[in-house]
Amino acid sequence: MDLYEEKGNHHVDIQQQTHGSDEFSPKVAIGEVEDGAPTAEHRRLKRSLKGRHMGMIAIGGTIGTGLFIGSGTTLATAGPAGSLIAYLLIGSMVFFVCTSLGEISTFIPCSDPFNHFAARFLDPALGFAFGWNYWFSWMLTVGSELVACGIIVQFWLRSLNGVVWSLIAMLLMFSINAISVRGYGETEYWFSMIKVIAVIIFIIVGVLVVTGAVGGHTYGSENWHLEGAPFKDNIVGILKSCIIAAFSFQGTEIVGVTVGECENPRRDVPRVIRAVFWRILLFYILSILVIGLVIPYTDENLVQASSPGDIGISPFTIVFQKAGAKWAAHIMNGVVLITVLSAGNSGLYACTRVLWNLAKEGKAPRLFRRVTKRGIPIWALLFTTLCSTALLAISYIGNQVVYVFLVNMSGVTGFIFWLGLSLSHWRFRLAYVRQGFQVSDLPYKAAFFPFGPVYACFLLTVIIIGQGYGTIWPSFDRVNFVSTYLSLPMFVIMWAGWKYYKKTKWVKLDEADVSTRQTPKGFATAHEPLQGPGSILAGNATPNYE
Repeated sequence: MDLYEEKGNHHVDIQQQTHGSDEFSPKVAIGEVEDGAPTAEHRRLKRSLKGRHMGMIAIGGTIGTGLFIGSGTTLATAGPAGSLIAYLLIGSMVFFVCTSLGEISTFIPCSDPFNHFAARFLDPALGFAFGWNYWFSWMLTVGSELVACGIIVQFWLRSLNGVVWSLIAMLLMFSINAISVRGYGETEYWFSMIKVIAVIIFIIVGVLVVTGAVGGHTYGSENWHLEGAPFKDNIVGILKSCIIAAFSFQGTEIVGVTVGECENPRRDVPRVIRAVFWRILLFYILSILVIGLVIPYTDENLVQASSPGDIGISPFTIVFQKAGAKWAAHIMNGVVLITVLSAGNSGLYACTRVLWNLAKEGKAPRLFRRVTKRGIPIWALLFTTLCSTALLAISYIGNQVVYVFLVNMSGVTGFIFWLGLSLSHWRFRLAYVRQGFQVSDLPYKAAFFPFGPVYACFLLTVIIIGQGYGTIWPSFDRVNFVSTYLSLPMFVIMWAGWKYYKKTKWVKLDEADVSTRQTPKGFATAHEPLQGPGSILAGNATPNYE
């Protein structure tokens, strides 16, 4: 139940406390104070992201170095048909994760779906763990992208130390995020546009190479008939490729973080989510198909291309070179540089918003609540920037053992919050129906429920468990094994520690808060209360997104 009152020109939003968690206790919310002008701790984020920003951010989240460089590893691992099936499986899983995110984020727009939804429909302690897990994962990613920037620029300018270019990249990303959310949106729009154009050109050129229109050789399906093809190692090869392919899709969920600053999430989020399937089909499946048709899975360059420094032998570069483009390595190096900057920029944005939300709910220091007049959580941004820059410094110390250890940890963390999102959606829908509301009244309905979240949870569990396969077989690598799985006990410790400290309880379906759209403490979202089952804005009211 929401009691929406006015005091002069300032609003006070009082919510009923739910499931014993202080995250939902009565507070002056949505960024206002009772008397005087809003302070830095009470300012709210700005709804400045337009539909075109949301669409391109979602597209950009699916295109990264995992596609441009790492896709060749899946081909070498499973063969042309096996790698295609692996990407189809993971692509379908990501589709269901995105539809889960779309349904729940459209209904309850917020800037931290991983923490907030888990706290609201699972356990507040799980929300704490998922939120910090997400911040940690992307903070490490931003640091690793800074290292990659230095390596990429040295492809052209070897005389200058790579750390200089890394620091320049960090300054650029910080400036973009510190100015305004609109600046972030515009930057990501054009970054994503460049990546989209690169992939489309690659697919067109690849088809011309396959058919013999360019390059002087007609490949057809000859590489699918090599000895051992089209499936290498059969089911084992496919499963190993699934684990590799899953990394390529990390970042897709960032569109869920932008919902809290979208001008009209009820309209724009469903549009973006509905396009997810076609983006996956176009950018990944067609790209992998072209690579498998042009490059034999036995090509040694496929397994050697594993980092941005290997752009000269990436699958995309090889296909362009087979088309006669001698400049391919330089063009693709530029595209990968844009990709890395985009990933780092988005990661810094996501970390900042998640940390701000954690602070608003009392799960992080109060300092991170402070927001500038432009709607930027400046202290959360500064803290994340310092942590990522520290990781960059660590990469230049000694033999990089600590750096590699930390980066390896970030792999599993990405799948943990996807798992949490799917579980949260499953519980949300069950609670929604249990309390008498009609699914037909939801602004956006995830397809194939409950199959979607269950299927996603199953595959994610397999992927998380299978991450350490390469550390066990053919020989046991103790350091890499520990670094791969260390994030799992860390997550459990965060969950158990917060649960003990706050004495939180598992949220029962009958008690889960599905009766208010207003998210707790500080999100600039809709204020309208729900009057009862069947009345959830089924075209009868206009939401107020201030």
